[in-house]
Amino acid sequence: MMHDDLQRTLDWAAAEGWNPGLADAGVFRATDPGGFLTAFVGEEPAAAISVVRYGETFGFLGLYIAAPAFRGKGIGWRLWQAGMTHQGGRRVGLDGVPAQQDNYRKSGFEFAWRNVRYEGLARADMPLDPRLQRIGQGILPSVLAYDRPCFGAPRDDFVTRWVRGEGRIGYALIDEGELRGYGVIRPCRQGHKIGPLFADDPETAELIFRALASEVKGETVALDPPEPNDEALELAERFDLSPVFETARMYRGPAPELPVGRIFGVTTFELG
Repeated sequence: MMHDDLQRTLDWAAAEGWNPGLADAGVFRATDPGGFLTAFVGEEPAAAISVVRYGETFGFLGLYIAAPAFRGKGIGWRLWQAGMTHQGGRRVGLDGVPAQQDNYRKSGFEFAWRNVRYEGLARADMPLDPRLQRIGQGILPSVLAYDRPCFGAPRDDFVTRWVRGEGRIGYALIDEGELRGYGVIRPCRQGHKIGPLFADDPETAELIFRALASEVKGETVALDPPEPNDEALELAERFDLSPVFETARMYRGPAPELPVGRIFGVTTFELG
């Protein structure tokens, strides 16, 4: 899939209300250039899927969508099969709408937990805490090391592009020389999204959330916490964010043992 094809897929996603980031296409495609597939009927694009590989053992599936005129014709299913071939024998994760869970189970995926999208106006002020730092080259290695266990696979190239991408702002909290959490906010078709938001504890997560939200005060902000992390849901609600929809995190193969208590917001539903 070329860059223009991926941009069209993101336009489809936006039309479905998925609200992708404004500069996501370049970051997504660079992660696995062969991991974005489009099905055509003649010369007309009919369906798309992302099947991004992270190393030799893990992959993530997303952006599975058919153009309205081509739905119900089996085109998406054939594209799905091609995408799973691209993943090979890797363990594969996805964030899907609950209504599709049964279809995903038929392909060997099992439910792990729900992620809940929260949205609202950003009203936080910047904390006066010297431990908060903008993410730059100096602390990037610590950010990459912190990210790996929270995601379940190494994705250093992706995270490097994610925190440096156009319009993105990242903050980390450094306490006594140790990184205790980090987060990124990016502009989307509507408002902004915070993701990831990973932290050792709720207090650290709140400080990072406040720093990120203060950058877009008065604008709409979204956060996608995993439902099993009660303290992440409480954080969203404490800042007057409201649940608007949910996804089902599912895996083909054994679910990774992630530190869900440190995950206060997933990175992105499309690439995990």
